[in-house]
Amino acid sequence: MADLETHYILTFAAEDRIGIVAAVSGFLAERDGFILDSQQYADVETGRFFMRVEFKGAGPLFPADIDAVRAQFAPVAERFGLDWTMVSSAARLKVVIAVSKGSHCLNDLLHRWSTGALAVDMAGVVSNHETCRALTEWHGLPFHHLPVGPDSKAAQEAAMLDLIEASGTELLVLARYMQVLSTDLAQRLHGRCINIHHSFLPGFKGARPYHRAHDRGVKLIGATAHYVTADLDEGPIIEQAVERVDHRASVDDMIHIGRDIEARVLARAVGWAAERRILLNGGKTVIFR
Repeated sequence: MADLETHYILTFAAEDRIGIVAAVSGFLAERDGFILDSQQYADVETGRFFMRVEFKGAGPLFPADIDAVRAQFAPVAERFGLDWTMVSSAARLKVVIAVSKGSHCLNDLLHRWSTGALAVDMAGVVSNHETCRALTEWHGLPFHHLPVGPDSKAAQEAAMLDLIEASGTELLVLARYMQVLSTDLAQRLHGRCINIHHSFLPGFKGARPYHRAHDRGVKLIGATAHYVTADLDEGPIIEQAVERVDHRASVDDMIHIGRDIEARVLARAVGWAAERRILLNGGKTVIFR
């Protein structure tokens, strides 16, 4: 018998055509499925259609478990050419965080996770420095020190990938991880790696961004969370935020404000990923908030 309290999340993208929504809603209605939330978007420029549906069983006709729901939905997906996933809302996204020396984004994510505000399965933290070991282990998580040098980058990334695969990690979060991923690793983690950048992209790439922003007299500072691609800091954007500053703001003021924005923006992006609210749309994203 189906667990009538379990919720399921269906997300998909497809070539837009008449009948997709009717087929999905009809499929659920025929099986005593009750829709809790439904959002959809038709991109008229690309002809692509995107949808997120959260539902539960509401009667005896509903399949006993998610495998049965998936099996019965597969012909619908095949008929409309859906690129789809279906998960239980109880199945938490498994996450590994990569960090270097800066701890502000890591600390924010771990606090949200430990208090239940960020519903993910935290598998551990990997870093090329020892700086954040104490913070990580205080939260009861494994800390993996993987140093990297000019001649060891390939071996270090191979060790990181082994860790990701062995732990069943679904999302790697670069929480101010100050290493550029190789093209090979970025491609292997396509759609599975989120980075936080200290500006609206592609402004102020590289080292000392707030010093350079101060020198230019900027009036807005911000942060961008995006998926990692082989093109540095140019992957599909997930979330952005800004704060206004003026001539009185020192470099230290900008760093303090910027770190707060970075933490908030990254937490939103990871939270949306955990709730299966992000769908890739070429070089952009669709966010069902």
